[in-house]
Amino acid sequence: MAVSLFDQFMSPSYLGIPLLALALTLPWILYPSPSSRWLNNRLLALQSWSISQFTRQILLPLNLPGHKWALILTSLMTFLITLNILGLLPYTFTPTTQLSLNLALAFPLWLATVLIGLRNQPTAALGHLLPEGTPTPLIPILVVIETISLLIRPLALGVRLTANLTAGHLLMQLTSTAAFVLLPMMPTVAALTAVLLLLLTLLEIAVAMIQAYVFVLLLSLYLQENV
Repeated sequence: MAVSLFDQFMSPSYLGIPLLALALTLPWILYPSPSSRWLNNRLLALQSWSISQFTRQILLPLNLPGHKWALILTSLMTFLITLNILGLLPYTFTPTTQLSLNLALAFPLWLATVLIGLRNQPTAALGHLLPEGTPTPLIPILVVIETISLLIRPLALGVRLTANLTAGHLLMQLTSTAAFVLLPMMPTVAALTAVLLLLLTLLEIAVAMIQAYVFVLLLSLYLQENV
């Protein structure tokens, strides 16, 4: 039973070919491209309005030099939201439950923010490693602690996204299994379990969107420290 619970997180393959690349490409196919017409249809209008609202929220904590990252951050959040929500469909695979993928997204972007800070304002970037007014005996310890906290940021980004999505998928599978098992013996309890599964699915949709937003928001805060 323990093995079957985690089988859903294995990367699928067909004829020995991993389908992870196909799963990563699918979200970009689903979004329609804007046309050159003056008036678009309702779907394109809703898509443009949603992306503009997302961009406004992401750029809220950033100053003017950080606005150059608007396209990257907005595309990343749209990409993560789509992957997370598509993973809630039956017989689908969620790439963002793989820690390797999340680290591959988090580490280069975090490293880019650090390098930008070291290039543009090296004194201020290194000053984050030592809070102002630190007693002299505590300086070596605090420098080590702040360095570790800086280096652990991409790991925290990847683990947070992976853990929240994995826990939600496991809870949904356990609840659905309980509903099927209880259906022949206790139909009333099974119906209540099915209602709980429906509420849990709505919660997971919200979690999928919130976790993508938190991932990009933390990246924007790291960027704000270095621009």
